Amino acid sequence: MRYYFAPLEGIAGYRYRNAHHQFFPGMDRYYSPFVVTRDGGIMKQKELRDILPENNRGLDLVPQILTNIPENFLQASGQMKELGYEEVNLNLGCPSGTVTGKGRGAGFLRPERRIQLQKFLDEIFTHAEVKISVKTRIGWDDPEDFREILELLNTYPIQELTVHPRTRQEFYRGRVHRDIFAYAYEHSSNPLCYNGDICTVEDYDQLLQDFPDLGAVMIGRGLIADPTLVSRLQGYEVTKGQVWEFYQTIFRTYQDALSGDTPLLHKMKELWIFMAQSFTDSEKYLKKIKKTKSLTEYQTTVQRLFEEQELVFLK
Repeated sequence: MRYYFAPLEGIAGYRYRNAHHQFFPGMDRYYSPFVVTRDGGIMKQKELRDILPENNRGLDLVPQILTNIPENFLQASGQMKELGYEEVNLNLGCPSGTVTGKGRGAGFLRPERRIQLQKFLDEIFTHAEVKISVKTRIGWDDPEDFREILELLNTYPIQELTVHPRTRQEFYRGRVHRDIFAYAYEHSSNPLCYNGDICTVEDYDQLLQDFPDLGAVMIGRGLIADPTLVSRLQGYEVTKGQVWEFYQTIFRTYQDALSGDTPLLHKMKELWIFMAQSFTDSEKYLKKIKKTKSLTEYQTTVQRLFEEQELVFLK
């Protein structure tokens, strides 16, 4: 089994990736948060900085591209090739309204856009000079649409197909459609990767029981909540102290990179929405973290959380 870190916009940038790779071994590959292409394929400096090889030393990183314009995809993938990347990932899964409203991400999966999607894929697979993997949801609002989507995707030489078995309209709510993923498992012509609701060792064990020949799993929110998950799956021993040092490294890294307390607090609050889930009785601490405007109060609250509560996955 290969283990991939899913791209989470705003959280899993290169600073986070480097810290995670330093403290928790076992990750085979990281995917960057999506790069939004513009006319000519030019990226924002922030997006370019995130995928620069010098900011990702020692990592197997695949940049992800978000667009519905083939020329822009080809320009951006060409830039990434110049940076040394041999593979890029096409985002057909982002459910954000600001993305889907422009027909990108999961918005490309609307049934009325199927012909446009086919033309787009024809263009990029004909002309791209890099390998292309795809991350997708199973449809816009009807899970059964995935049968037709998969039939289309099967006609292209996709390096690897990652399937998150929810529709766009489901966002991250409710149970994933394991039956739809089972259909992909049986009928995909391309190598397959699973993504969605892998948050514990038990979740992973059930996935393997259901799909014993699966080659890869991509984990996102589960790894932000429990950064030790893949290490533990591979038999590495982890400690609470190790998690504390990881957190401290993240904090110091962002403190050095961001100007002022407010941006730093905003960044750390985003992280704690996920990380707090891994602590016992964390509700009152998380509530205080969310409300505080003081960096001193924030640091005191986090330290108390580590001192007074236990990590659920180490109990």
